[in-house]
Amino acid sequence: MARVLTKFVCQQCGFESSKWLGRCPECGEWNSLVETVVPVNKKGFVLDQNETSLPQKLSEIKFSNLERIKTGISEFDRVLGGGLVPGSVILVAGEPGIGKSTLMLQLAEKVGGLYVSGEESLPQIKIRAERLGIKANNIWFLAETDVEAIIKEVARVPRMVQEEAKTRDVRTNFDSRGSLIIIDSIQTLIAQDLTSSAGSVGQVKECASRLIKIAKSEGIPIFLIGHVTKEGAVAGPKILAHMVDAVLYLEGEKYGSFRLLRTTKNRFGATDEVGVFEMTDKGMLAVENPSKVFLSQRQKGVPGAVIVAIMEGTRPVLVEIQALVTPTQLAIPRRVATGLDYNRLQLICAVLAKRLGLPLASSDIFVNVAGGLRIEEPAADLGVALAIYSSFKNLSFDNKTVVFGELGLLGEIRNVSQTNQRIKEAKRLGFTKIISPGNYSSINQVIRIFK
Repeated sequence: MARVLTKFVCQQCGFESSKWLGRCPECGEWNSLVETVVPVNKKGFVLDQNETSLPQKLSEIKFSNLERIKTGISEFDRVLGGGLVPGSVILVAGEPGIGKSTLMLQLAEKVGGLYVSGEESLPQIKIRAERLGIKANNIWFLAETDVEAIIKEVARVPRMVQEEAKTRDVRTNFDSRGSLIIIDSIQTLIAQDLTSSAGSVGQVKECASRLIKIAKSEGIPIFLIGHVTKEGAVAGPKILAHMVDAVLYLEGEKYGSFRLLRTTKNRFGATDEVGVFEMTDKGMLAVENPSKVFLSQRQKGVPGAVIVAIMEGTRPVLVEIQALVTPTQLAIPRRVATGLDYNRLQLICAVLAKRLGLPLASSDIFVNVAGGLRIEEPAADLGVALAIYSSFKNLSFDNKTVVFGELGLLGEIRNVSQTNQRIKEAKRLGFTKIISPGNYSSINQVIRIFK
């Protein structure tokens, strides 16, 4: 085994030191020196040991058995871009208790492989697996935090899966490129070469680097479950997100039933797809028709409620936007947005006040996207504006009306992308009236439908 040394490297300017320093003498940055492993014999990985490391043309690069692996969970495959790519490393993050470990345990049941836990003991994992009804024999569990010990077990997983299949006399397609490794969580792992504690920047970076190396060289997909900070960002060094192939974020109301799986980075697919799950006592269930679910509990004929057609990736989704406008008791009226950007709400209120003459300066305005979904695209602007107007005037919409469109500062309704998909989804669910940029050009024209 190669002799291993450590040094402290500044993450800002690259200054190296043999000992830790509170402040970098080169750039003056505080707490930027991180312990880093420096092996004497540095050597990277290659996907095929028979291939040369010389430069190759794109037409000369050969690969085999790199077809995507279907996980058996439709919403998960959608977010990944069609399935797992062999050798990919995926970071899964989310708030505590949101369901990351539950979703990963269900994924392991579908694909098979090794589930490594640094937070739970094996009996605790079994209790959770029994609660979820997981009885698959193609999953191996390991309670370990030493990254080198984990890497040794990774090589044994495909052989164990094949032996289990022979023992049970069943056919299996699992091999070294079809197994799955789940690390729960990356912040609990330690590399014995480093003196820092688990969860530190140096430990997280080094452990992730070694796992990525084994994933690429053996072609085994690896999932890294990650913690988040109180601000909601992935805990650990920012470079961790750059090292992995995909970053998935599981979000939703902790005490609600729906969970959304988003991707903020994906080297093998789009980054705008969203998977919808429902948390039940039997685990996470994929929601095949999100529009129907989000609208299942809506109340018809109530002022302040508008149905909006939005796009989540390539999928059109109908959601209900609710607004409540009440006289304020404060010197400065409140503006509260749940599921929407606060600054966008302020802009829409300003347009309504200027172009329609609504006296909103004396009212508190609360806007909510029902179901826990968060809307980023401006196509929901018109729906938010009409929901506020509806609540202020105490007028209700027709139950068969769907709205979408971007609202400009001049009060004009601007075009949005994928109009046909939105209209098709609305008609499929029984909505007959569409308020869109193709039918109306300004907010002044739209409010006439209330009269």
